[in-house]
Amino acid sequence: MKGKIRFLWIPFVACMFFLSCEKEGVCNVYNVSESNGSESHNFGLNCMQCHKAGGEGEGCFNAAGSVQNAALTAPETSGQIEFYSGPNGTGSLVYIIPLDAKGNFYTTKIMGMNGLYPAIKNATGTQFMGSSLTTGACNSCHGSSTGALYSN
Repeated sequence: MKGKIRFLWIPFVACMFFLSCEKEGVCNVYNVSESNGSESHNFGLNCMQCHKAGGEGEGCFNAAGSVQNAALTAPETSGQIEFYSGPNGTGSLVYIIPLDAKGNFYTTKIMGMNGLYPAIKNATGTQFMGSSLTTGACNSCHGSSTGALYSN
């Protein structure tokens, strides 16, 4: 009987090991910003510092950032980020990510960011980025080595 009891512990211990090693930063978690949503945090920081494989954030972001209002005094609380295949809104509209109520946008959706042209759109207009993207980590440049993202 003792041999059987020891043998039963092996699957139990293996199961506990896998459950205890699970981190929030697994990449198969769906996490996308929503209009009027308030789940985000850390406005202005590079979201992808934590939202990456093995990171502390929930889900691995493929595009994320923060947008200030036109006066650069507060987060922009409405609008969306659009991604076009051509500069200044030309070509096809490929993706749309809504801004949340805290001025952040993010998505775990797999997106081919290279070569896309982003735009910030809200009720007062659209702000285009003149060059194409090489990364979806928008705040890795904006707000650190280049100006912050802002709306019209």
